[in-house]
Formats: sequence, structure tokens, C-alpha cells
Amino acid sequence: MKSVSKLLVVAALLASSASAAAYAQTGAPPPKKPANSTANTAGYTAPGSTEGGPAYVGPIMSEWGRKVTPENAWRSYPRPQMERDTWMNLNGHWDYAIRPANEPQPAAMDGKILVPFAVESRLSGVARKLMPDDRLWYKRSFTLPAKWPGQRTLLHFGAVDFESTVLVNGVVVGSHKGGSDPFSFDVTRYLRSGPNELVVQVTDPTSTGDQPRGKQTLEPRGIWYTAVSGIWQTVWLEPVADLHIADLRAVPDIDKGELTVDVALSNTATPSDAVRITARDKGKVIASTIIRGNRQGVLKIPNARLWSPDDPYLYDLTAELVKVTPPQGAGNDRTGLPPMTGREVQAYAAATVTGAPSDSVKSYFGMRKISTGIDPKTGKMALLLNNKPLFHNGTLDQGWWPESLLTPPSEEAARSDIIFLKKAGFNMLRKHIKVEPAQYYHDADRLGILIWQDMPSGAFGDQAVRRPSDREATFTSAGMAQYQAELARMIGALRAFPSIVMWVTNNEGWGQYDVKTVGSIAKNMDPSRLVNNASGWFDVPGSGSDVYDIHTYDEVPVEPAPQADRPIVTGEFGGVGLPIPGHLWFTDRDARIYQFATDKEDYRRRYKIKFDEIIRQAKELGLAASVYTETSDVEGELNGLLTYDRAVSKLPVEDFAKIAKPLFEDK
Repeated sequence: MKSVSKLLVVAALLASSASAAAYAQTGAPPPKKPANSTANTAGYTAPGSTEGGPAYVGPIMSEWGRKVTPENAWRSYPRPQMERDTWMNLNGHWDYAIRPANEPQPAAMDGKILVPFAVESRLSGVARKLMPDDRLWYKRSFTLPAKWPGQRTLLHFGAVDFESTVLVNGVVVGSHKGGSDPFSFDVTRYLRSGPNELVVQVTDPTSTGDQPRGKQTLEPRGIWYTAVSGIWQTVWLEPVADLHIADLRAVPDIDKGELTVDVALSNTATPSDAVRITARDKGKVIASTIIRGNRQGVLKIPNARLWSPDDPYLYDLTAELVKVTPPQGAGNDRTGLPPMTGREVQAYAAATVTGAPSDSVKSYFGMRKISTGIDPKTGKMALLLNNKPLFHNGTLDQGWWPESLLTPPSEEAARSDIIFLKKAGFNMLRKHIKVEPAQYYHDADRLGILIWQDMPSGAFGDQAVRRPSDREATFTSAGMAQYQAELARMIGALRAFPSIVMWVTNNEGWGQYDVKTVGSIAKNMDPSRLVNNASGWFDVPGSGSDVYDIHTYDEVPVEPAPQADRPIVTGEFGGVGLPIPGHLWFTDRDARIYQFATDKEDYRRRYKIKFDEIIRQAKELGLAASVYTETSDVEGELNGLLTYDRAVSKLPVEDFAKIAKPLFEDK
């Protein structure tokens, strides 16, 4: 395949900020007719069918991207669901190099890369493709503060795509395999006084493998987007005690007026190690108890103010690791106080704390319930929020950005999409086969929007189930294990956020195998949320999905088949395209994917036709939710409410809200 030789110069877009990072300013566009565009599915790329070199960076950039510098790149606390006071951000300029995967660490690096932006992105300052036979090297140094508290130091990565090995001062401290989940290593014994060298090496098969990757491909085209490799979320250091709080999970039960809190420690606890958990409402203590370490506790939250999109009320939660005078018989399992019993709970709740906490984390929770049940107005199964029917009016939210791809250019940028959607009359978004930084979900909790969270898909080219299919794909044991492991890690990382109300474990048959088993992993790990195990196309009867989900890109959305035992939802519809000159990623191709409007008035007409039908189905058939494609344009897709750079709304935001308003009026 011949690569396009002409480079696209975009320096003029960057001249507005003298303090901006050294953005990558050139890149080669992909072929107009990718070799794999018709031969394969699920964005798959045959090994050896594409070439490396510069990545296409497009001629557009968001207003937030222009403000990014090495000094301000993602500076907020990266784990808002379990926050400690002291930490060190390692975002900023690192050294980087790309070499063949079979070569050792290079003696000389290629230049600077801005972390946490992927090597293919413009904001990284590199904009180079990482091919499956390449290895990406990162290197930087750090020095811990002289009065760094705690006895241990943890090194955290928000996400690295795909397979990474981490070295500190030349010694391997750990490896990780997975593109969207956070991980950490205890690096204490590898550290020395003064400067420490940190090296990260990364390989990524991207679209030549079957690993979870979402919409990434080495051949961007249609609904498949530029590959993302390497570090793409925040890297940070954190001091902790030898024994510290490792995990905190809070699950509300509004029917009982309770909050169940699980606290897992980093190691075995002695009978004198306990955790004090405290709930506060605007600073006032409303519930508190003491539990033994590595146990579950329950806080009474009577007459709670319930969380909803209209009233996203949050309570504060703290967990403190304390020493207590051990209750009589604690530690003697046979003749003393039996572990994990009501007696043990009562004994530790009455225990006396001795001394100051050795570890403390801050969190929060929302009292809310997501379930299904009969809507008395329609007599049909509905989605219930806090035991009341609520139509989920959402968008397909891809979360991609022209200058930074999977990583939003800033926290403010990511937040802006949620704010726009709420103004446009939406109360839900479907986070489509990608995982956002944790700060995004924290903002969703605070701003008040429901989230259907997709699991990023992955498959070889012939492992995509089609509409006529009557059976599922066949995966290797290793492929299934990787998918299930990443699904479990995603749920573990995100289940603290009340805005997430549904796990979507497969989309449109891309790598769909054994949905019953995959969906049950999500349901068993987190029974407090709904599970949609097959969004679109192939619904397996009896597989346990909480909803029946169809996708329809017809000019007039088709009706889902009625279901007696679960709500019917339209997991994707819409897709009206409208190109806005001056705001296009590709300027050399016709990007007609679904329907295409001739101008803004035609766009309004087509959009309203689709929404009017959704409203009719909601009122007459009991349709419980709909997901419009999509929040913004993405690369070759031009069917967003917003342009890819978020600079132009294709209708006034008030008009979007007005069109959707009948969904929430009396049926």
C-alpha cells in the first residue's frame, strides 16, 4: 500500500498560544481506500497491511486543546473516589523513543512526549504511529520530597494501552496487560535518595489483535478511529503506611435507608486494626461506625436526600485506619470472637480507638437506586430511578478529541460535554466502548447525568456477530480471559460512581461470545446496577440481560419487539450527518455513514422526525430509553450534535431541549 506523501501543516492553528507545548504539527493522512475497509469487521487490520510513520493529526483543535501546556496537563487529583492529601503528579514532558520490539532499551531517546497524551496524538508533541512490531519507550526522573510521609510509595498509572513493563532505577517493578484500567506498583524497595529513573516500555497490537480496544484502528475510516498507544491517563506517586486502605466500596440501599461499605486493606490486619467509617452531610456527621479491617460495615442513612439528574445530591464519606483496644476474644477464631459474624460487628462498633489514624481517605456517595418495574401509566416494563419510572434520554458519547484522541485535553473540556448535554435536554449518556479518567465520572456525579458504561470491545476480523447470526463467536481461552479480566477491572475501578447505572458488556456483536457468562460477571460483581449484555443485533434469549436493546438507523426509528419481562430500549438511533466547513477532521473524503442533511434546516427536520418517533414509542409502546448517535462528530463521523472540535452546535442547544421535552411530559 502506498502512503500519502503530502504532509498537512497545521502550525497556524497553534500560534495563538506562545506558552503552548511543542505540539506535533504535521502528519500524513491515511489512504482514501484502506486495504481492510471491506474485507474485515470490528476495525480489524491484517498484520503487515499498513505502514508506520507520522499519524494524521487533522486541521482542527478544540479551544481547550490550545490551552494545554506541560505545566497544566491534567493536574487534578486522579482518584476522587478515594482521595488522600499527599501525592505527586508525574504528568508533563518525558523522554520517548520508538524502536523495533526486538531491540533493547535505546541509549539515546528520540525527543520529548507530553504525558498523559497518546503518542499518536497532536498534544503528545509526537504524532507517530506505534506499529504492532514496535516498542515505545518512556523515561523520566523524579525526586521524592524530603518529608514524604508514609513508609511505602505507590506508583499509579491511570491507563496505558496496551502491554506495559515498568522499571525503576533499572529494575523491573511490574508489568500490566490491559488498555483502559488503572494499575499500580509498590516501588518502595526500588527507590533511592535523590533522583530516581522511571522507564516504561509499551507494546500495542491495536487492531491486529483480539484484545479490548474499542474503536481504535491502524486504518482510521468510517466509524473506526485513530489508534491510541502508550500512556493516556495520569501517572502519579502516593505515599502510604505499611498497612493502608487499598479499596473502598459504598453501595446505597434507599429502601432500607442504609449504606453498605466494604473496606479492604493492603495486607492482613491484626485484631487491633480497625476502620472508622463516617458519613457527613455538608460537614455534619450523620452516621459513623467502627469495623475490623478487611470487613464490611453498614451506616444508617434514614430520610436520605436521593441522588438524581435533577438533584445530584452527594454525601461525604471518610474511612480512617485506626488502632483499637481489641474486643475480648478477637483473633481467637475457635473459642473467642468468630470472624465475619454479627457478634464481631457489634464488638468492633463498641471498640475504643487508641491514637491517631495511620491512614485516611476521603470519598463520597449518592443515595440512589436503579431497577426495572412496571410503569403504571403505560403498563409496560420501565427503567426506575429511586423506584419511579424515568425515561433515559441519552446520546452515544464516544469521548474522542481531535488533538488528544481518547484523552480529553483537560478536565474542563471533558466536563463541557456533560454540561452541553444537560442543556440540550439529555439526562443520560452512553459512554461508548471507552473508559474515561476517573475525574470525568466525578463530574458526572456532581453535575447529574446518568451513564450507561460500555466495556471496550475487541475481536479479530471474523469474530463479529452479524444481524442474521443465530450463534455467537468463538474465542480462545486466553482471549476470553483477557476480556473478562478487563471487564472486572473496569467495574472495580468505576463502581463507586453513582452516575453509572448500567454496564453494557457487548456492543453490536463485536467479539460477542457467551453473553450469559460475560453479563453474569458484571451482575455478580455489582448487583446494584443493571446489565445490558447485548446492545444491538443479537439478543440471546434467557441470557439475563436486564433490557432488550435494538439499534436502528432507519430514517424513522423502528420499534423494538415487545418484551413481557424487561424494558425495551433503543440503544442507538439517529446518526444524521451535517458537515460544518472549517470544522472537519478529514477534508478529502465523503463521510456519509447513515443519513446526511443538506443544510441546518434539513438537519432539524430529520432530527425532529427521529425524535418525534421516539416520543411516540415512549408514550404508546413503553419505550424506556433511547440513545442518539452522537454527542459530537468524531474523525470521519459527522453525525454529532456538536462538531468534533466542540466549536459549533448544529442546532441551538435550546432547540435540542425543546424537541426532547415531550419525553418528560405526562404520557
